[in-house]
Amino acid sequence: MVFDAKGKTFRDELFEHYKSHRPPMPDDLRAQIEPLHKMVKAMGLPLMAVPGVEADDVIGTLAREAERAGRPVLISTGDKDMAQLVTPGITLINTMTNTIFGPDEVVTKYGVPPELIIDFLALMGDSSDNIPGVPGVGEKTAQALLQGLGGLDTLYAEPEKIAELSFRGAKTMAAKLEQNKDVAYLSYQLATIKTDVELELTCEELEVQPPAADDSAGAVQTV
Repeated sequence: MVFDAKGKTFRDELFEHYKSHRPPMPDDLRAQIEPLHKMVKAMGLPLMAVPGVEADDVIGTLAREAERAGRPVLISTGDKDMAQLVTPGITLINTMTNTIFGPDEVVTKYGVPPELIIDFLALMGDSSDNIPGVPGVGEKTAQALLQGLGGLDTLYAEPEKIAELSFRGAKTMAAKLEQNKDVAYLSYQLATIKTDVELELTCEELEVQPPAADDSAGAVQTV
């Protein structure tokens, strides 16, 4: 199991308003974190929390490592930014809706393939994480841009082609993107899940161990 570590992450350093709209964790919930960690360990489940990055970055790194080792990967999440990790060997499952996402399902859901999800979020922003995106660019416009020309780098390399696309506001979109280029690339950085986090344990060392009966019983009672 992967948890967020205490303290700020590199995203907070990039953008001081990252997730700043979220209320602080309630004290009664905060008090349960340490006992929960103990219970997870007592159950024989591996636990990781890496300072400076988010749990998503650790998950992304482990997913890519497992994929390289030829292991099928299933990530349980409802977050759309995790769709950037999807490949034929990495699948998402939303247990709240019992929905499984492979590459085709990502395209059906978001209108772009997994490799353009970061660009998608960079353009339209992500209110759940307070990622700004380009002002005035919503989901439909982002889809039209990416489907019509490709990723962020292509849009900025060939701005003259944007006016030829058939969506409302296409003729003025190149100027809007240019005015907000810094914001677009900042949003791209914020939306990118790291897949190269330095980890203390490898996939092989993260196999589930038999639970320690006495420890797990005590941990459950504590929680």
